[in-house]
Amino acid sequence: MKNKTIVVTGASTGIGKAIAKLFLDKGSNVVMNSFHEERLQSTYQEFGSPRQAVLVAGDISQPKVGKQLVATAIEHFGKIDLLINNAGAFQPKPFLEVEEQDLNRFLDTNLKGTYFASQSAIRQMLQQGGGSIINIGTVLVDHAIAGFPASAPVASKGAIHALTRQLAAEFGKDNIKINTIAPGIIRSPLQGKIGVENADSLAGLHLLNRIGEPEEIAQAAYYLATADFVTGETFNVAGGHTIGHTI
Repeated sequence: MKNKTIVVTGASTGIGKAIAKLFLDKGSNVVMNSFHEERLQSTYQEFGSPRQAVLVAGDISQPKVGKQLVATAIEHFGKIDLLINNAGAFQPKPFLEVEEQDLNRFLDTNLKGTYFASQSAIRQMLQQGGGSIINIGTVLVDHAIAGFPASAPVASKGAIHALTRQLAAEFGKDNIKINTIAPGIIRSPLQGKIGVENADSLAGLHLLNRIGEPEEIAQAAYYLATADFVTGETFNVAGGHTIGHTI
């Protein structure tokens, strides 16, 4: 991936941060996006302010931000080889308490953000003769947890899984590969945001009896970025979460 151009949404913390760091270490050009400009700047400085990284702060739920990300990649690096749709929102709430504004929040950020950023990227990739998109879903789409009511965000992530397969079918002939990574419980600021004080307490949801690290999702993203004969797949990186549980 040296000298390839990568766009990563939600790149200031957690999984997105780890993905951006790995690709920078591999010699890629990286356009880093986050809704939080200060946090994005802080991450950039933590990385050592690399010359091959460019920052674009903005809310990915707005289609204009997806267009801006692609335009920035072209302006600075002349192309976009890979889009990683990582930015997303997640918050558990009982189904009967979900209101329209709750559902809209997840559909806007998770589904619409992924949809329209991909649309902008694919327009450019068609001109280039190929490219790759990696979406971030969740294993909860295929393996729900009764004690974790999250119908609204899981529905939006399920739509991303379906979108992945459809786009892979539409654009396979154009040498554009689209895949999804479905993480299990990954150590990130997300756990604190949803009220989980000790993320390691969720280790038993995985057969490996531990939670995952952001770097492990980044490694999966790097594999898919370099895999020329893989498209339309949902790649579970979840320590056996969908197979069984440790109790």
